[in-house]
Amino acid sequence: MRALISVYDKTGITTLAKELVELGYELLSTGGSLKTLKEAGCPVTAVEEVTGFPELLGGRVKTLHPAIHAGILARKDDPEHIRQIRQQGIEPIDLVVCNLYPFEEGLKKNLPFPEMIELIDIGGPTMIRSAAKNYSSVLVLSSQKQYEEFIARSKENRLDAEYRKRLAAAAFSHCAGYDARIANYLNQELFPDELHLSFVRKEILRYGENPHQEAAFYTDPLMPGLLSEAELLGGKALSYNNLRDADAAIGLALSFEEGVCVAVKHCTPCGVGRAETAFEAYELAYSCDPVSIFGGIVAFNQEVDAATAEKMNEIFLEIVAAPSFTQEALDVLKKKKNLRILLLKGTPSDRPVMTSVDGGLLLQSPDHDLYEKLEVVSEKQPTKEQLEGLLFAFRVVKYAKSNAIVVSDGKKAAGIGAGNVNRIDATKIALERGQGGTLLASDAFFPFDDVVEEAARMGIEAIIQPGGSIQDQASIDACNRHGIVLVFTGMRHFRH
Repeated sequence: MRALISVYDKTGITTLAKELVELGYELLSTGGSLKTLKEAGCPVTAVEEVTGFPELLGGRVKTLHPAIHAGILARKDDPEHIRQIRQQGIEPIDLVVCNLYPFEEGLKKNLPFPEMIELIDIGGPTMIRSAAKNYSSVLVLSSQKQYEEFIARSKENRLDAEYRKRLAAAAFSHCAGYDARIANYLNQELFPDELHLSFVRKEILRYGENPHQEAAFYTDPLMPGLLSEAELLGGKALSYNNLRDADAAIGLALSFEEGVCVAVKHCTPCGVGRAETAFEAYELAYSCDPVSIFGGIVAFNQEVDAATAEKMNEIFLEIVAAPSFTQEALDVLKKKKNLRILLLKGTPSDRPVMTSVDGGLLLQSPDHDLYEKLEVVSEKQPTKEQLEGLLFAFRVVKYAKSNAIVVSDGKKAAGIGAGNVNRIDATKIALERGQGGTLLASDAFFPFDDVVEEAARMGIEAIIQPGGSIQDQASIDACNRHGIVLVFTGMRHFRH
């Protein structure tokens, strides 16, 4: 039996090689792998002794030779294949151990373009693909994580067809991910003609949106995001719904520069409060909707202290997320063993937002901007405090499911009407829940003046909305009749 070893990452390679020798393999190797094996005292033959050619072009050409690839691709169950390679003096290869140049590491280090080009492996993927195609005759190890199981199975004579097929699938996945990195690096278009993704499974989740659905969480090591980088400091593992809800809560919390607390239920805010301290912000967020926050997700953009932790422990919460916790706060929160405590790291990603549909993926750029303009279109002008409060409410409504209306007193989202199929219903819900609030924000324009009329009836003093309806003047006239401030932003924020 013959094994070809050509690896960039040499972790565990000498241990594997010694085991292979014990199992009766003849070792072939190249370049740095050859040197490593020789230094470890392993009996090994240089590939150039097999090919009759030295390494060429600074190592670019080492294994690209019929004496290697015919040995890998020959089917042992095909007499004609065996006859042909014997006729050419070529011996079959039974095992290929190969991993690739560190192109991904080069991306992380942001190496110059010429250095990145040199990190594009050619011979390695060719060997891996050849072996994987011929998996019934050749085994292929493309990761050091596979070495231990391979040795164990070899000693127990369990190199069965299913195991070989699994190794082949891993090999093709390894090459596909590698090629995707290269393609994306060379093609910098936001929406390329062909989209190639390379994600790694981080964990199998307990279930999906519902217990009868299966789910998993995948991440891209080169595009870290808030949830892939977050550290779970306490509580159970995050579930599918936890991850979705946490994404919504954290995104809104970290969109503010001022201190805020955000409560989310089913991916929609149910409470938002802004204050200098986490305690005050939480109390304001809680007061928005004390019923809906139960079993919800709470996120901060500031440190959580013990007093805030004690207050949160008075109700059932699924997750508390923040960029930092005092040790005293952690001690308090960990008293609830199932409460997930999430330490946030980094900033929101700039990568395109992906949504799956049956049969495809939708991609769009992230919705980072808040407004295109701030145009006061009413006769009445806003005060500085009103304008600040309107922008606060407009930022909250941006993260609420459409159709969405937020009523605010300037410090908290007093009432949120979200996920309604018509805007007047969203308005009525927000106004009913937000009694006492004098500011109203809408995620999209008013097609009629009915929202303004309803708002006037409930004491609203200022409204912010995108504008852009052919009936804008009707809403402007209604605001002027009732002495309401109306501000247009020029930017809508649908959230489906």
